[in-house]
Amino acid sequence: MNREPAAPTLINRVRGLVHRACQMYGGGPAMPELLAAAHRLDSPLRVAIAGRIKAGKSTLLNALVGQELAATDAGECTRVVTWYRDGHTYRIGAQLRDGQRIGLASTPAGGPDLQGLHAPDIDHIMVDWPSPALRSMTLVDTPGMDSLTAELSGRTTAALTPEDDEGPGMVDAVVYLMRHMHATDVSFLETFRNDPSERRPINTIAVLGRADEVGHGRPGALDSAARVADRYRVDPRVRALCQTVLPVAGLLAATAATLREDEFRAIALMAGAEEAETDRLLLTANRFASGHTELDLAPSRRAALLTRFGLFGVRLSVQLVRSGVATTAGALSAELLHRSGLVPFREALTSRFAARSEVLRARTALKITESVLRRYPVPAAAALVHELEQVSAGAHEFAEIRLLDTLRTGALMLTEAERDAAERLLGGEGVHPMSRLGLPVGSGEDPMGAARAALTQWQRRAEHPSSGRDVREACRVLVRTCEALVLGSLPQQMSNPGPMTATGRVADCS
Repeated sequence: MNREPAAPTLINRVRGLVHRACQMYGGGPAMPELLAAAHRLDSPLRVAIAGRIKAGKSTLLNALVGQELAATDAGECTRVVTWYRDGHTYRIGAQLRDGQRIGLASTPAGGPDLQGLHAPDIDHIMVDWPSPALRSMTLVDTPGMDSLTAELSGRTTAALTPEDDEGPGMVDAVVYLMRHMHATDVSFLETFRNDPSERRPINTIAVLGRADEVGHGRPGALDSAARVADRYRVDPRVRALCQTVLPVAGLLAATAATLREDEFRAIALMAGAEEAETDRLLLTANRFASGHTELDLAPSRRAALLTRFGLFGVRLSVQLVRSGVATTAGALSAELLHRSGLVPFREALTSRFAARSEVLRARTALKITESVLRRYPVPAAAALVHELEQVSAGAHEFAEIRLLDTLRTGALMLTEAERDAAERLLGGEGVHPMSRLGLPVGSGEDPMGAARAALTQWQRRAEHPSSGRDVREACRVLVRTCEALVLGSLPQQMSNPGPMTATGRVADCS
């Protein structure tokens, strides 16, 4: 008996739509945008790192990549949108606003040498670096949202907002850094909610950056930051703006990833000295950098340690070495990395962004194509408009994202337990089938019983007399997800827990 061919995946349906649009608009002014849409389907996910000035964006990026690539001082480079991409070798280039592309050298500190160029001349900088962290996603570093000039803030907004359909700054997801939830942070996150068709919180993770500075860097700073993040995470107002809030000590993570032997020796020297002497030296940042000490550590050396570790990082490192928890540079690096919060953040990027990569990239390509069809209306494009509407409204992956967003706003009359179960089932805590069912990934537990139980639960909820129309519609989406779990027919990109990579194939728009 012949089996029916499998239905085309969402990304292939979008690829076909873009291909037909290319054929229709071939040679016209819309072609650059359509070629960009085709390229987006087969390129790595683009994730922007955004936030206010001094939120720690570049430091977090360096920690993710494991290399000091991004400039962290307030120089000209921090005024430009910069893309960090996977590459065979280290290479820097600039896309100028006049369309020209030029190669750049690096400065002795490792950042781009702009060779006399100024930020207004540059559309974006491209940095290629061979890194596992960049294989599944391109990271986009942006100027501070509250920059002193409207021009700088505007560059970040243009790089992130979906309305920028023509520029290269179109991104698929956003990591937003904040020190606390200020009005500026709320305003930025709400820009993704102004239009129901635009990017939703499913594409946004908030990070409580510089977590080691909470409580003025006291010993329990990271625990305090974790409690603050927990409060934000369950706050209905915050839940409506982002998927989750995670605490990360970016400087601690970046230093852990690049820790040097000479730095470990300096830490070990302090840990081996009289405890009272070391504690006195570490009382304040100024005292540590320039105060008198009998230790064989020159002020310049201590100032360098302070820049690399921060006062909290130096205190913590001395404590770890003194207690015997870290006896080698490698052990100290691993312990600092563990405590920094970078590992859970990386896991969130993988489970919430990379694992849903095809869906997010398909949405971006549809946005670009929709913009073209709207701005270049021709009678022959009516069929394409209809097809685009069908894909947007009919794809179950998009229905899941829309429902997950609705759940986070608290608009549905569900109990708290039902809402939590529904969010998890829709992939709010990761799109692997085990994560959707609330089972530990890799535990060996049989998910079939849990999937059938969830299917029965949401079927009954849909049929309950108290269920209003909006709840019944939501239950139908959840039932379809459960059916896919029972049948094992979820798309591959939704069931793969590991990082995703681009296929390297661009749709044929010739």
